[in-house]
Amino acid sequence: MCYHRRMALILLVRHGQNEWVKERRLAGWTPGVHLNDEGRQEVKALASRLSSLPIKMFYSSPLDRCLETSEILAEPNAVKVESIIDLGEVRYGKWEGKKLKKLARKKRKWRLVQHYPGRFRFPDGESFMEVQTRAVKIIERISLLHNKEIISVVSHADVIKLVLAHYLGMHIDLFQRISVSTASLSILALSEKGSVHVVRINDSGPIELPGREQTEDSDQDPDSGVELENER
Repeated sequence: MCYHRRMALILLVRHGQNEWVKERRLAGWTPGVHLNDEGRQEVKALASRLSSLPIKMFYSSPLDRCLETSEILAEPNAVKVESIIDLGEVRYGKWEGKKLKKLARKKRKWRLVQHYPGRFRFPDGESFMEVQTRAVKIIERISLLHNKEIISVVSHADVIKLVLAHYLGMHIDLFQRISVSTASLSILALSEKGSVHVVRINDSGPIELPGREQTEDSDQDPDSGVELENER
């Protein structure tokens, strides 16, 4: 199969389960948030599914839960892991560390987050628009570095949803409709010529890579081949 000869195949992975997810609290950039036992098992199962793929490189958010996820995934094939700050979590500012149940009482702001996130900025933190911009920029840069290769990007629910919304052509106010579970896989195929294929979203089942007809460029030579999410 030569599906990726002219495209970068980007495996977007959300980190595994941790206690902050279970408690429905916004971890944000809080240091020392590690995978729990359930999370490690989730990621090990994903590592087994990915082990046969020729993944060239792992890029990760610098936060502990993502680095731990990346290291488990990379271990079977001894692939390098590189930390990139622009893949990091949304900076939730004053909301960081709070429980969702408590935040939902801020009815006006909560309504903005849920229905008009494109206009919302977290107090002393980032806007979703800023997060989407930085995340898409680094994905584009990575895709050009790894044209014709498979690479993995390990990040956070909101970051991945915002990236997927961009490549789906979805307005940012609708990005909360996308679900991204812990240790789930979403796949982008990006060509240096500009074509985009969103191959999978929130996948947690057996991996079957896309065939040539799903990812090749339309102008390519025919012989050349190729809610707030629960972390809130």
